[in-house]
Amino acid sequence: MSELIEIDGSYGEGGGQILRTSVSLAALTMTPIRISNIRAGRPKPGLRRQHLSGIKLTGELVDASIEGLEVGSTVVSFIPKQRRGGSFNIDIGTAGSISLILQAVLPPAVLSPDSITFQIRGGTDVKWSPPIDYLRNVFTTFLRRLGSVVEIEQKKRGHYPKGGGEVICRVTPVKELNPLDLVEFDELSSIGGISHCVRLPSHVSKRQAAAATQLIRERLEIEVNIEMESYSKNDDPHLGPGSGIVLWADDVNGTRLGADSLGDRGVRAEEVGIKAAKQLVNEISTGKAIDSHLADMIVPYLAVAKGKSTIGISEVTSHLTTNLWTIEKILGTSIQLEGNIGEPGLLKIIGS
Repeated sequence: MSELIEIDGSYGEGGGQILRTSVSLAALTMTPIRISNIRAGRPKPGLRRQHLSGIKLTGELVDASIEGLEVGSTVVSFIPKQRRGGSFNIDIGTAGSISLILQAVLPPAVLSPDSITFQIRGGTDVKWSPPIDYLRNVFTTFLRRLGSVVEIEQKKRGHYPKGGGEVICRVTPVKELNPLDLVEFDELSSIGGISHCVRLPSHVSKRQAAAATQLIRERLEIEVNIEMESYSKNDDPHLGPGSGIVLWADDVNGTRLGADSLGDRGVRAEEVGIKAAKQLVNEISTGKAIDSHLADMIVPYLAVAKGKSTIGISEVTSHLTTNLWTIEKILGTSIQLEGNIGEPGLLKIIGS
């Protein structure tokens, strides 16, 4: 067994990102780790309930021995033993983010010895995490470029505070991942999206979409195709109200940028749509191929791909720099990042 690696969870933002990436890479590379000072930078340090779900599910993929798996714990030891495929089910029990769970479990899953199916219940559209529509329509398109097929099926949405969302994720694993050479976003070809609302009048999703469409037409002079999702009052299976919109832009080569915005109490539907549209326009304007949300999500895959990857990033974020630090600590990967936080950047990674 490899020597245990110590990770300081207070580095950078001191949030849950280090925890998720550390456990994910430990499972991916079958390397034992211990993370200390977990979420030291947060008002309530230590593990929260949704972190327990992510660590537990990741551990099941590799039959891991885990210590410190309890709410409030600031130290976790994670020792992988054996890779497994098959079906896995977990209920976060709150509106905890399904997307963040998937961020942790998918890197080891795509290199699993057998096919994997996850059934996860929790929040699909919650603050501080990518909406499930972003994962379905943006993130998985880049995984396909790397050679992995991940299908995400949304069965039911879940918003804060009640949750109740359900997602099925099917992973067709591969033996190795391809590197990615993708720096520039080429000529804009099309813009699509999905605007949804549940336990709310259908005009909410329509107004979000209309506002986004109008701004994009004005700024980019291109038509927009936004799917709308809503439910009649008597045929709505969701536990609580919520809304949101996810947009994406494709260039002539099929490269895709994404943006999103989540509805909130007291925020007009038009503001939600405009926020996402402005974000997408800003992403496109940088001319870079990888949007600011996607960059930190795909670097763990590039770190284990076979060869050198070079990607252009619309904005360097603290999430990205934290992830890169964690990857270097665990994998010793050669990483070169050009660009300051808040600015476009260029990232070069030599996979292991």
